[in-house]
Amino acid sequence: MNRAKKRLRKKHISTFQFTILGFAGVILGGCFLLMLPVSSKSGSFTSFWDALFTSTSAVCVTGLVVQNTATYWSGFGQLVILLLIMAGGMGVITIRAGLLILAGRKPDLAQRSAMQDNYAALKLIGIVNLMSFILKVSLGVVFLGAVCFAFEFIPRFGFFKGLWFSAFHSVSAFCNAGFDLMGSEIPYSSLMGFSGNVIVNITVMLLIIIGGIGFVTWYDIKEYGFNFKKYGIQTKVILCTSAALIFFPAVFFFAYEYGGMGQEAFLCGLFQSVTARTAGFNTTDLTLFSEGSIMIMIVLMLIGGSPGSTAGGMKTTTISVLVKSAFSVFKRKDSTSFFGRRISDDIVKNASATFFMYITLFLTGAIIISCVEGLPLMSCLFETASAIGTVGLSLGLTPELGFVSRLILIFLMFLGRVGGLTLVYAAVSTKKRNLAEYPKGKITVG
Repeated sequence: MNRAKKRLRKKHISTFQFTILGFAGVILGGCFLLMLPVSSKSGSFTSFWDALFTSTSAVCVTGLVVQNTATYWSGFGQLVILLLIMAGGMGVITIRAGLLILAGRKPDLAQRSAMQDNYAALKLIGIVNLMSFILKVSLGVVFLGAVCFAFEFIPRFGFFKGLWFSAFHSVSAFCNAGFDLMGSEIPYSSLMGFSGNVIVNITVMLLIIIGGIGFVTWYDIKEYGFNFKKYGIQTKVILCTSAALIFFPAVFFFAYEYGGMGQEAFLCGLFQSVTARTAGFNTTDLTLFSEGSIMIMIVLMLIGGSPGSTAGGMKTTTISVLVKSAFSVFKRKDSTSFFGRRISDDIVKNASATFFMYITLFLTGAIIISCVEGLPLMSCLFETASAIGTVGLSLGLTPELGFVSRLILIFLMFLGRVGGLTLVYAAVSTKKRNLAEYPKGKITVG
């Protein structure tokens, strides 16, 4: 018994540390494969830094690229990118647990706890059933998405190429990655050739939303149908916040940026609202947008998706808690509440810390890039927001950036996917309880 305890102590690694190491390991493995001559269409070695940037962007489901995915990478290289997107979107913990179950082994308590953190589940009971549900839903949704894409892509690109494009874009959209293979004719064109295509637009938007609202949300919907009152408080907050973040920006884009385009304006406005927060596809040239629209997209990118989803960013729950907390202060209430349930002070503190970390890194990274590259600050803010929000939208700067700027984006993408607090908790793995407290002091704020 003592020997077993000693072995456990030696092997002990926190969930946060495993997440960091797991993502880092997958990124480095993908980087090595992308460096090989077989991964590029030219048959030459890819530089370490280009391969590292691409691998990080794929695993962190961002979509920022320094090489045109359609023309630079071979079929093998594109397959590697697709597998990296799947690994990053589903999460290394999910893949590890899935392999254990396929091997006939049940996850132990530590692994179940890691799965709970990964899915943002509120309870440990039933976590294996939740994971099984996630895998089934993910495969089913990706398959249906590929079928929908096939109706458009096969007639346009041929049978085999159309099937490959359908599968690639279905996985990329569901995982909120933003990678595309449409840059053969116009480099980095994303989905601009399909701006008025109803099937492609609706399919991409649905895949992005399904992947971005979180698996626990879908589990609640599966359990209770459309009975909103029975949903957990987290699901209610996610659904309400996501709906608001889709509707209001869509109305703005429709009225201000696409006012004269008729039916296509509706699709473009709605698409831009959905993709700006999580995915990184675009159906129109973003460099033509006004600074007001660019600023709205920056805010959407920073917010990102929901906890336990394939998306990154600060998360919808974080911004909801901060906004509700602010209104509680305005109304001189003692606590923050949602739907008749009080939110603990620890949750408000975590939300504040997350917000502070993201804003600080987003601004610092943009300022450094602007100074180093001599570029307009607004454009640099857009790139860093896209990186830390793991979105992938770009104003065309990323391929032209120098070494230092690319390193900054790599770090921001990694932090945006694993989570800022995860990175901090991995470095400080133990929580020390402080029994002594300082006397209270008063500081005037506001």
